[in-house]
Amino acid sequence: MMKSSATYVIGHINPDMDAIAAAMGYAWLLQERDGTETIAARAGHLNPQTSWAFERLSLEPPQYLPDASPRFAHIAHRYDTATPEQPLRDVWAIASITGGVAPVVNRDGTPFGLITVISLFNFLKDKVSAHARSEETRIKDIMDIPCAEACDTAVPQFQAKTRIRDVLSRILYEERAEFWVVDEDARYQGICRQRDALNPPRLNIIMVDHNEPGQALGALNEANLIEILDHHRLGNPPTNTPIRFTVDVVGSTCTLVCEHIAAAGLSAPPPLAGLLLAGLLSDTLVLTSPTTTPRDHQAATRLGRWAFVGGAPLAGETLQSFGEKLLQAGAGLSSRTPDEIVSADFKLYEAGGLKFGVGQVEVTSLTELAEHHQALMDALIRLRDSKGLNFMVLMVTDVVRKTSRVLLSDRLPQLDQLPYQALEDGTLRAEGVVSRKKQLLPTILGALSG
Repeated sequence: MMKSSATYVIGHINPDMDAIAAAMGYAWLLQERDGTETIAARAGHLNPQTSWAFERLSLEPPQYLPDASPRFAHIAHRYDTATPEQPLRDVWAIASITGGVAPVVNRDGTPFGLITVISLFNFLKDKVSAHARSEETRIKDIMDIPCAEACDTAVPQFQAKTRIRDVLSRILYEERAEFWVVDEDARYQGICRQRDALNPPRLNIIMVDHNEPGQALGALNEANLIEILDHHRLGNPPTNTPIRFTVDVVGSTCTLVCEHIAAAGLSAPPPLAGLLLAGLLSDTLVLTSPTTTPRDHQAATRLGRWAFVGGAPLAGETLQSFGEKLLQAGAGLSSRTPDEIVSADFKLYEAGGLKFGVGQVEVTSLTELAEHHQALMDALIRLRDSKGLNFMVLMVTDVVRKTSRVLLSDRLPQLDQLPYQALEDGTLRAEGVVSRKKQLLPTILGALSG
């Protein structure tokens, strides 16, 4: 369950190995170094390579956080409860502490009714007026009546995971100040007040491995963006206050996280170090990508020293052996559907008045492409239409031979300027091109800008 008091470290939608690992590593560092409540999260589902790494390292993936919109869980107050048969005096004691509200809950955990100032007033009014000689009605006798008789049993219920903004109109329409918050099984989780729903707390978000709003989790504008740690081009959202902003020219965000850990005089636990190493080796194709810098080599050596210790999950591995297994785990076109392939690792961009997406998938041999070419083209077109884009690009990268083939959903005149050889099947041969960030994307942006 999300906590409004925590800070969430999260990568981009359709997260790759680097985004997930960087979020895990940076959240650990902030907790360890600063003592802050920091939680790693993910904005999408794990791809096969990342799933393999978590299983290999015996780690649990970070929690799924599709958007930053406040939920009812953020404003729920878990007040003390009573059961329907308890005397009114018991709930009176609760209400006197909570400011006039007491939850009455069935023994199975589901809500029965709510004692509020209004329900209590209506109950007392009816009880007193029902007596022929109302002046003889004693408070003691009333306090012995089961509290079920004084409950408002028509109070609306909202699931803890429901976004507040989705039901705000109903909250405003209801002539009540308090509402039930329940779990998926309709069991009591707390009480929320209307005033809190109208001004809910905002999540604190740290973005890693991206800085463009189009690649971020949903409803980012409803959160407090407090920091960015990245290694991509600039496209960052405006902020209301100054934030810590780090964008550096390295091959992996995990390199930056490793440097921060070392600067703090700390060393990551072996499984986490292995995860950060996986993010680094994945993003740099085992330190062979043109994005690789000397700092990446230094970080890989340091992470290997932390991860390959005796008794650890990666004991006995080397950078090369672990990197080859990692790339193999994420490569191939047969283990997933075409729609999963084109959507698993794609990012949205805008240039030259056009909106487009660029995806990438890794294979160990480009001979796989012939069998899946048409299915991938159809999936690209479906993704283009579902996202309202002008075109889609899929980069199929041979991680063994360090080259790629490029699939285009549309042949726009601007894209004829791409410096790649057009093949008979409509794909483009991009010799030596393996980096979306440093090689393919700048070329596409240059063609669109004329």
